[in-house]
Amino acid sequence: MVAFECCLVPNDEAEGFKYFFRVSKKTFGYICSLVREDLISRPPSGLINIEGRLLSVEKQVAIALRRLASGESQVSVGAAFGVGQSTVSQVTWRFIEALEERAKHHLRWPDSNRMEEIKSKFEASFGLLNCCGAIDATHIIMTLPAVQTSDDWCDPENNYSMLLQGIVDHEMRFLDIVTGWPGGMTVSRLLKCTGFFKLCEGGERLNGNVRTFSGGEEIREFIVGGGGYPLLPWLLTPYETDGLSASMSTFNAVHEAARLLVVRAFSQVKGSWRILNKVMWRPDKRKLPSIILVCCLLHNIIIDCGDNLLQDVALSGHHDSGYGEQFCKQADPLGRTLREKLAKYFHHGKEKAPSK
Repeated sequence: MVAFECCLVPNDEAEGFKYFFRVSKKTFGYICSLVREDLISRPPSGLINIEGRLLSVEKQVAIALRRLASGESQVSVGAAFGVGQSTVSQVTWRFIEALEERAKHHLRWPDSNRMEEIKSKFEASFGLLNCCGAIDATHIIMTLPAVQTSDDWCDPENNYSMLLQGIVDHEMRFLDIVTGWPGGMTVSRLLKCTGFFKLCEGGERLNGNVRTFSGGEEIREFIVGGGGYPLLPWLLTPYETDGLSASMSTFNAVHEAARLLVVRAFSQVKGSWRILNKVMWRPDKRKLPSIILVCCLLHNIIIDCGDNLLQDVALSGHHDSGYGEQFCKQADPLGRTLREKLAKYFHHGKEKAPSK
């Protein structure tokens, strides 16, 4: 093992390849197949190496993945591949545009059959009936030209940032993401600006089969989120910590265990694709949403290809280190009722198996 990027890099060739590019050789080949047509159909003006040869699709993908994975400067990445700074810039952006278009199927809301599988996994792992995912948000720090400065983009920590909200399943796969909104917004306000919120409020999402347990109590589909989110009929947040009963404490413990999936997913995506977390690099707000989306697509592609996420590159601390926890007081009565049903269910030891 050799030290590199504050971690230990494997000497094994296959493991070293995966560490360097964050994907296995098999997954690398699949990614090349997705973008090949786009990368060869557009004139590769200036895309040559120091020896004057045109760059292959494989080398273009390698350069782009390394730039996204390491977050190192274009000069540094270019030196590793024998190309100039402008070539790294052009190659990376061409790759981002191509993958954004060709890998859409790797990030979409599940159909009913897939959702039943997700719900069964949440139940098996955490005992949560009819849970469809976990939601959270994180800040991606960026820069703004002086003429674009705005209080909206300045967040509570006085950074200019953009929010990324994600919903993940039991495997930390992103099912839905929203980005492009200013970091100065609260997560509660961000949620209400999303298409996902409008679909849920209109009964067009999280509207699958109801579960019933002892006494005829019904549990609808829902997701779990932290205290910064409102308590809604379809989004359950934890009880406030003051004066908790035994059943409330049990619910909070189960809720937090499930919610940690999305916390870990953000730590993984920001650690794997360090371009999202590098202080030295500040993207502009026009290109940043595409960069964020592609990093989330790559995260999902790794999972979908049966590749293992590299745990040792994930951020060691919280994905939003330095940002204080938000609290939202909004609580819908139907959300309160659903949360109480689940709290009672956990407190009574899940004595009777629920029916589907």
